[in-house]
Amino acid sequence: MAQDIALDQGWAPSACTLPTAERPVRLAEFDAFFADAVQAVRRPGRELLRLELVFSPERAARAAELSARENGCCSFFTFTLTIAEGRLTLEVAVPAVHEEVLDALQARATAATSA
Repeated sequence: MAQDIALDQGWAPSACTLPTAERPVRLAEFDAFFADAVQAVRRPGRELLRLELVFSPERAARAAELSARENGCCSFFTFTLTIAEGRLTLEVAVPAVHEEVLDALQARATAATSA
């Protein structure tokens, strides 16, 4: 429980326009997506997170839809979904001022894939 609270603290910065009541729902959506789709978590840079996903059209669509909704409330994110050579990758980039949000996202993705 303490770990969940710690992981949540950096998740929603003041720049987020998602209503506070909807944030736990979005968090649960990310957790479910991470548990279902993420095979590997990489951090090639302080401002970039790379998620290697299980390849399927459904997971690609889910990644695109969730990324678009998240970008609607946290426009500082840059999501890049790459589908090539039978591989599916979601890259998430943020400006340096929002690195702690990327840290929290990485921690949630890592925890979900380890569970």
